[in-house]
Amino acid sequence: MSRLTHVISGPYAPPAARRELVAASADGSRLHVEVHGEEDAPAVVLAHGWTCSTAFWAAQIRELATDHRVIAYDQRGHGRSPAARTHSTTALADDLVAVLGAALAPGERAVLAGHSMGGMTIMAAAGRPEFAEHTAAALLCSTGSSGLVAQALVVPLRAGRARTRITGAVLGSRAPLGPVTPIARTVLKYATMGPGSAPDRVEACARIVHACPSAVRHAWSEVLAGLDLDANLPALTVPTAVIGGTSDRLTPVAHARALAAALPHCVGLTELTGMGHMTPIEAPEAVTGAVRELTARYLDTTEKEKTP
Repeated sequence: MSRLTHVISGPYAPPAARRELVAASADGSRLHVEVHGEEDAPAVVLAHGWTCSTAFWAAQIRELATDHRVIAYDQRGHGRSPAARTHSTTALADDLVAVLGAALAPGERAVLAGHSMGGMTIMAAAGRPEFAEHTAAALLCSTGSSGLVAQALVVPLRAGRARTRITGAVLGSRAPLGPVTPIARTVLKYATMGPGSAPDRVEACARIVHACPSAVRHAWSEVLAGLDLDANLPALTVPTAVIGGTSDRLTPVAHARALAAALPHCVGLTELTGMGHMTPIEAPEAVTGAVRELTARYLDTTEKEKTP
């Protein structure tokens, strides 16, 4: 490809996978899956957000793979997963359970972490028997279950129909993002990151987001515009932690608070002061630490209970 799809040096450069595999979803869509770390280590599954890829989790993968088996996959149409005809929350759930089935042994459980649309993927899959079989705990990071466009703060107008209409048009634009330029970095930082985000973190996000095909970006924007997963939350009964950035314009921290209040088994709400929407890159230590805490508290206990 003529355009870099991620940075190639520094802490946000994706590490090489120990192995790769392909998971086949219910409609035949093929999903690129990477496995990092030792095969017998506790398992973590990472689901990235809209317009991102496995490269978005580089910092978490590098740190967690020292003592975890980290499974990361590209959502359909993103990264190395081919585009598909179907775009829906049902497809997101189908894809996740396909990855769990392909990467985990029968009955083996993992901690699932989802950022933005990846968090919505976890919500969409809640209640599926395959989800229950393979999930010990979950992390919902910078995400929401409904009202995304109406509550977004990307457009600096008062809440109301005009802001919602303009926000939907901006987020749903079919226009290619073009090369990563200084202006592009400024726009992306304003829309998706906290004001204090360091240049290397802005660059890492920009490379990933600009690599997403415009048709894929638009197709998923329509799904997100109509998102309503509120009815799925009661089915997300595993221990679930929630993280949000106080400067998030795409999914303002009110979403995180609402999730924490609605989840049947919320085990913590973390509000990251000054952080925007891209928390795994903006605050990698906090996100990695949250995953580690969940594996220590729930995954090890779960696996020991399975041992005769």
